[in-house]
Amino acid sequence: MMNGTETETEDGTKRSRSLLRFAAPQVFYPIAGRLAPWFAWLAAGLCVAGLWIGFFVAPTDFQQGEVYRVIFIHVPAAWMSMFIYLIMAFWAAVGLVMNTRLSFMMAQALAPTGAMFCFVSLWTGALWGRPTWGTYWVWDARLTSQLLLLFLYLGFIALTQAIEDSRRSDRAGAIIALVGAVNVPIIYFSVQWWNTLHQGASVSLTRAPSMASTMLVGMLLMALAAWAYTFAVSFWRVRSLILERERHTEWVAAELDEQEARA
Repeated sequence: MMNGTETETEDGTKRSRSLLRFAAPQVFYPIAGRLAPWFAWLAAGLCVAGLWIGFFVAPTDFQQGEVYRVIFIHVPAAWMSMFIYLIMAFWAAVGLVMNTRLSFMMAQALAPTGAMFCFVSLWTGALWGRPTWGTYWVWDARLTSQLLLLFLYLGFIALTQAIEDSRRSDRAGAIIALVGAVNVPIIYFSVQWWNTLHQGASVSLTRAPSMASTMLVGMLLMALAAWAYTFAVSFWRVRSLILERERHTEWVAAELDEQEARA
């Protein structure tokens, strides 16, 4: 007879195998297709609510006036640009350790969205900086490290697209993702480590937020909208990558035939 420890070990092994089956592109492809529209609608609803609160409900800032409202786009975009890169690095590490094709595809699916948010954060930061600092750009520690993050995103995308062999491109991109992840804490802590023009964090886990509750709600809604948008477009993008990578398999041929029949 098996004792309790052996039973728990066997149950844990079964659960692990059950979860690992989602790493198969054939299994994940339909799941991503079902989830993506839900996240897209969620992102649209949260974005409308967040922009309404941010631009029409939140009070005017007593120091910066109306120009501060760019924060409702700038801050969520900056947060997402860092979070997405860390998630990319996570998937890259999983791909290298477990040799799962889907992990590398998830990293590649996330990269364009992360680059977009990084560009938006730099662009809106420049628009915010002009009336507050008197210039669109300074070689500030936070701004410079954020610009470096954009170059890391673009380098990842360019390298993975330039190498035709998918195995080599996956591993080369994974190395960039893992090495570049060091830049994320530098961005986050730059305002604490160096004397910079960029203001400190308005929201922190260790202290009360330094803004009105209405402003905070609007910004958090926009952050959630950015998360939902990221899920939606990444799921759609990874489905395209799966079809491209698995185009020689029977299940992809059957799926394409089914799509043509529906069209």
